Amino acid sequence: MGKNLRQIPITCSGHTRPVVDLRFSEITPYSYYIISACKDGLPMLREGDTGDWIGTFEGHKGAVWGATINKEATLAATGAADFTAKLWDAKTGTELNSFSHRHIVKSVDFSLDSQYLVTGCNDKNLRLFDLNNYTSEPKVLSGHTSNIKKSILANGSRKVISISDDKTLRVWDTTNNTEISQLKFNDIPTSIEQSRDGQLLILSHGNCVELYKLENMEKIKSFSIPSHVSAVSINPDKSLFVCGSENFTLYKYSIESGVELESFKGHFGPVHCIQFSPDGEVYASGSEDGTLRLWQNTVGKTYGLWKLIDSEESISNTSNIIS
Repeated sequence: MGKNLRQIPITCSGHTRPVVDLRFSEITPYSYYIISACKDGLPMLREGDTGDWIGTFEGHKGAVWGATINKEATLAATGAADFTAKLWDAKTGTELNSFSHRHIVKSVDFSLDSQYLVTGCNDKNLRLFDLNNYTSEPKVLSGHTSNIKKSILANGSRKVISISDDKTLRVWDTTNNTEISQLKFNDIPTSIEQSRDGQLLILSHGNCVELYKLENMEKIKSFSIPSHVSAVSINPDKSLFVCGSENFTLYKYSIESGVELESFKGHFGPVHCIQFSPDGEVYASGSEDGTLRLWQNTVGKTYGLWKLIDSEESISNTSNIIS
C-alpha cells in the first residue's frame, strides 16, 4: 500500500437530525448489518459493509436515543423520547412489542442469547425485560442518582453494567437485583463497550480511554486522548481502539503500545457514537451532522465498496449516498 493512501469514508445519508447511537450485528450467513438511532425518530437498518439502506423502523413518536441489533440480526430494539423501548423483527421491520417507561429511554441492549433486553432510562432506573413474556413486570435496578447514559448486558451472564450522569459506572447482579461494584470518575463517563469475546470493557470519560477486565473490573490500561472523548470501540482482536470526539476528530490507538496510529476529520459535527464491524474491517461513526460514516480499518484494502486504484488513490467509490 502506498504511503499516499488517504482515508475516505462511505457517507450514509438519510437521517435528518443527529445520529446518536449505532450497533453492528455479528456476521450472519447473509452478511452483517448495522442499526442507527437518530433524533429524527426513524432508526434505520443498513448493510454493514456497504452502508446500503435496507429499511426504517417506523413507530416512535419522538427522538430515538438508543438502538441495538442482536447477533443473528433477527431482532432489533430502540429506546426513545416517547417513554418507550420497542422490540422489532429485524427481517420485516414489524414492531413486536412496546415497553412503557416513566421517562426518556436512552439505552437498549440484548443479552447474548436474545432472551432479555436491558434499558436505561432518565428516571435513573435500569429495567430488565424477559423477551419470552412481554407482559411480565421487568426487574428494576435502582441506585443511580442521575440520568443513565448507557447500559449493557455482559456476555454469558446476567450482569448489567451502566454509566450515568452521576459520574459513576455500576455493575449489577440481576439474579438478586443488587449493585455489585461501583467506579467513580471526575468526569461524566460517555461510553462503554464490551469486547466481542466478552473479556474486556472499554470506557471513555473526559480526555481518557480506559480498559478493564470485565470479570472483576480490574483496570488494565489508560490512554490520554487529545480531545474530549464522546465514544469508543475496541476491534475484535483487541489490538486497537477507535474513538470519536467533540472536535469532529476520530482517533485510532494501538492498545499494546499506546501509540496514536491515525487521526482525521470527516464529520461536520461532534461524533456521538462509534463501533467496529464484527470482522474488524470497518468501523462506523455517527455524528451531530446527521450522517453515519463507514471507515476502513486498513486504508486502501479492497473491501465492500472500496477498490484500490493505485498508490495515489485509496478507493474508487468515495461515497454512497442513501436518500
